[in-house]
Amino acid sequence: MPISDPSAPIRIGVDLGGTKIEALAIDAAGHELARRRIPSPSHDYSQIVEAVRGLVGDLEQGLGRRAQAGIGTPGAVSRVDGRMKNANSTVLNGRPFARDIAAALAREVRVENDANCFALSEATDGAGSGHRVVFGVILGTGVGGGIVVDGRVWGGANAIAGEWGHNEMPSRGETALPDTPCYCGRRRCIETFLSGPGLAADHARHADTRIAADAWRAAQDKVALDAQAIAALAADGDPDAQATMARYADRLARALATAVNVLDPDIVVLGGGLSNIDALYTEVAARLPQHVFSDRCTTPVVRNRHGDSSGVRGAAWLWPSA
Repeated sequence: MPISDPSAPIRIGVDLGGTKIEALAIDAAGHELARRRIPSPSHDYSQIVEAVRGLVGDLEQGLGRRAQAGIGTPGAVSRVDGRMKNANSTVLNGRPFARDIAAALAREVRVENDANCFALSEATDGAGSGHRVVFGVILGTGVGGGIVVDGRVWGGANAIAGEWGHNEMPSRGETALPDTPCYCGRRRCIETFLSGPGLAADHARHADTRIAADAWRAAQDKVALDAQAIAALAADGDPDAQATMARYADRLARALATAVNVLDPDIVVLGGGLSNIDALYTEVAARLPQHVFSDRCTTPVVRNRHGDSSGVRGAAWLWPSA
């Protein structure tokens, strides 16, 4: 696609995932100019830095222009020492990634949490466009969140704003929550219930309670299902899958209510693989008002507009137009 304004800067966003690294170049109007994707060398820090440098260099060479670069990462840059923290790609933790990538690219680089990049993308020209306060929610292999206020990421004093996934799951209306351990060292984190693996584990726990000696093989098949398969079974009328998805929708509504009670956003935008489950939007909308501390709750919970591209687009938008 031709550049809409040849005098305007080009932005390159990089999404640093656990299995792949994606880079995207956009012009000032948000039009995609070029895209590259490579497998992530997720266990080798120096190779990650080199991979990012190579992707940005390849895009710039193809466009014949130097670009502003933004990078979305798991975890966050510590306000204390500038090193990465809280990344589930643990090779990044304790590393001065922002400094190292700026040196590798020989320019200022903006580095932000990947959920914040998702929220920024959807607030800029996605499903949250036109709203002042956008809460972007990731429901995937993990559970994350990002907050955008007036078009800018709100990172917070500790660089953890929006990290609702590592609060404890509210138990209102559910008397016996399982004691689920989380990789962060805490227990019963929202992530352990609302992530894809968390949903599958919940389905497995309930299947285990129904296992009889002569039904072991059938039960094992049910236990092995992933989140998307469980949702598909529920849509086809499977009663066990429907019960799992009902628990999931109610837990999602309860957990979102805690964020709405604190932040009161104009809109909640869902992303990640589980955001593709159509039934969530009607089920959560019906349940959310029961848990929000207000005489009414009109907060819309909507699907993202940019899909898997939202994170990498948001990384590019870390460089504002003004």
